Amino acid sequence: MNNAPTIFVIFGITGDLSLRKLLPALLSLYVKKALPAKFSIVGFSRRAFTREEFRQLIRDEINIKPGQYQGEEVKHFLDHISYEQGFFDDLGSYDRLAQTLKKIDEYWKQCSNKLFHLSVSPVFYEKVLTNLAQSGLTISCNADKGWTRVLVEKPFGNDLETAQKLDALLGKLFEESQIFRIDHYLAKEAIQNILAFRFVNSLFEPLWNNKFIECVEVKLLEKIGVEGRGSFYDGVGAIRDVGQNHILQMLAIIAMEHPEDLSSEVIRAKRAQVLKNLVPITEKTVAKVLVRGQYEGYLTEPGVKHGSETETYFKLIAYINNKRWSGTPFLLESGKSLYDSKVEINVYFKNESDPERTNVLTFRIQPAESIQVRFWVKTPGFGMKIEPKTLSFKYSDFNVGDTIPDAYERVILDAVHGDQTLFASTEEVKYAWKFITPLVKAIRYTPLKFYKKGSKHVE
Repeated sequence: MNNAPTIFVIFGITGDLSLRKLLPALLSLYVKKALPAKFSIVGFSRRAFTREEFRQLIRDEINIKPGQYQGEEVKHFLDHISYEQGFFDDLGSYDRLAQTLKKIDEYWKQCSNKLFHLSVSPVFYEKVLTNLAQSGLTISCNADKGWTRVLVEKPFGNDLETAQKLDALLGKLFEESQIFRIDHYLAKEAIQNILAFRFVNSLFEPLWNNKFIECVEVKLLEKIGVEGRGSFYDGVGAIRDVGQNHILQMLAIIAMEHPEDLSSEVIRAKRAQVLKNLVPITEKTVAKVLVRGQYEGYLTEPGVKHGSETETYFKLIAYINNKRWSGTPFLLESGKSLYDSKVEINVYFKNESDPERTNVLTFRIQPAESIQVRFWVKTPGFGMKIEPKTLSFKYSDFNVGDTIPDAYERVILDAVHGDQTLFASTEEVKYAWKFITPLVKAIRYTPLKFYKKGSKHVE
């Protein structure tokens, strides 16, 4: 554990992400004694609260299960939280924030680390980042002790142009080592296990190429609809909402080359190389590789524009132009209001002598995290009847309890430790948008298919 005193500054602390994910993760880390002995959480938002009113809001709204923590644990955690009312576009608010942080350092008699988390709408990113810099908050209070880092939530832009604009701003104000671009799927335990499974076990890696693998499916399916996010969702659609980030990051991990070592620089470079090698999709090819749909009733969701053609579902065939994967289709699928909620990656191995009996390797990311292999065996008895069986590793089979960290717990700790492995690099963001932007521009050449809620197939 990095035990240097650390201040967590959360912009937009009264928002949904903070109350559902960030504060519960920090509380869990506190109870596990994984946070520095000296830590403070400073919330920054527009709403007016006294310190006690703000703490009461946290008690009432924080996303924790009844009985999950003892009352004293929550009380002591809240003692570490303070609140600063301010406006994202008001430089004076940041000057007051700087004074608050200075007082904490003076109380501790130490220069502390500062971790700034932008839990705000992307429309505020430029203002927040610029004002952080202009108020001097991006500079450490001591040349030898204390660092400053910034956590930025997805989406990183709406297309290649806006992503590059945001990246240029970040690069102007921060060093790359200070920038932590969050894609929380990278921090999921089951995603991390893909790397261990592939590169530690010698059984599968020699088969991990186009000679032995027929195709790969990456699925992110949801039963729920847009759930009150109609206005936001209608402006992005499924491809930009999850395709550009979660889906492509899972693709990159499953397809990346063997890293020379496990350093963050090497692993992120290997992921970026996969995204760089994705075969571009054009107006001429899009109809052959993309199915897009919209669930019935989407147009009546609050915030959705009349006559909107925003996709709530897509299935895309992607190809990687390199020696390992040339010609192997990667089927990328995601949608809302479908028959099931699950995230998984299925790897189908070739069986040229008997195509009906293929081996399938499944990485179930959520729920019920597991790794499963389908294989074929002889049914006991006379004759030679063959049937499929499954070898399975399930986290639930082990007494892991609460030892598996939530994705945001890992995000926070890795940011504190300065480990960028599970964060998207500037190269990854750039190449992902280079692939997605032409696709989004070309989708008008594909028909929008309408499907009923609970559908299993959209054709």
